[in-house]
Amino acid sequence: MDKFDRIYALHTLLASARVPVKKSIIEERLECAHATVERIIKEMRLYLGAPIKFNREAKGYFYDKTGNANYELPGLWFNSSELHGLFASYQLLSEVEPGLLKSHIEPIKDKLESLMQSQSMQKGNIEQRVRILKMAARKPNPKHFSAVASALLMRKQLKIKYEGRDRNQLTERTLSPQRLVHYRDNWYIDAWCHLRQQLRTFSIDRIKYSIQIGVAALDIDDVTLKEHFTTAYGIFSGKPNKIAVLIFNMAVSKWVAEEQWHPEQKGQFDIDGCYELEIPYRDERELIMDILKYGADVEVLKPASLRQQIAKQSLQLYAMYK
Repeated sequence: MDKFDRIYALHTLLASARVPVKKSIIEERLECAHATVERIIKEMRLYLGAPIKFNREAKGYFYDKTGNANYELPGLWFNSSELHGLFASYQLLSEVEPGLLKSHIEPIKDKLESLMQSQSMQKGNIEQRVRILKMAARKPNPKHFSAVASALLMRKQLKIKYEGRDRNQLTERTLSPQRLVHYRDNWYIDAWCHLRQQLRTFSIDRIKYSIQIGVAALDIDDVTLKEHFTTAYGIFSGKPNKIAVLIFNMAVSKWVAEEQWHPEQKGQFDIDGCYELEIPYRDERELIMDILKYGADVEVLKPASLRQQIAKQSLQLYAMYK
């Protein structure tokens, strides 16, 4: 817990308590020592005007509600995940184009705006004070996105024409949509592909034609979906069958150690302060892009095939600039 989390936790504890809260309980809830509790209480009284009193008989702290006034923390008191969720929702709703749900979406957007204004944010300042940046977002055709989302929620099969990036070839497929995925600012659909008779992931912006057909979608259980889609590296599906071993030099090792590349990654510092990272993967395309962005600050130790691919692309890049 940081200081702001502890202030919020103490406020919640005191505001909901019917009797004075003992010091030992506060220390346990705030996960800190008695001296830290006293310092937080002092700061809340001094800077936030918190009416915190101490009852000697009960040996506990309480909010003085003289005059039946309920004290609330001033200003905007969100943690990082709440703040991101709030502004991401507001930003997404602000970008919604006119459609069938416009009359339903506008009130939600208005309520979010009212919430932020009620927490001491001035109108017109919202977008200026917090930015959520998008990177390499591709805009899907609204008609095809609606068809995919509708088929997913209504549990119907979907017929599409799809132009994959790797083959640059248009193919016709029938899908049983399983779930929508928003990944790195782009939309994908995880689905059972009846043409290939296996689970696949499709980028919605590459769908060139779509129509829902009146056939019930095949349902795949959650365990199978998780094993197939969430154990691989990045957006690519399939159970991992290789382990990449990367070594980052001291210049970036501290920062890389704080990153999550994969839920099942393993990392450790060596005696020289470099950081060794092990990542399970199946398809190397996205992994290669993420490795190359670190340039000469990272070296691929294993497997040999991945090391050769990085070397090959590095040589091609060098040839372009020499």
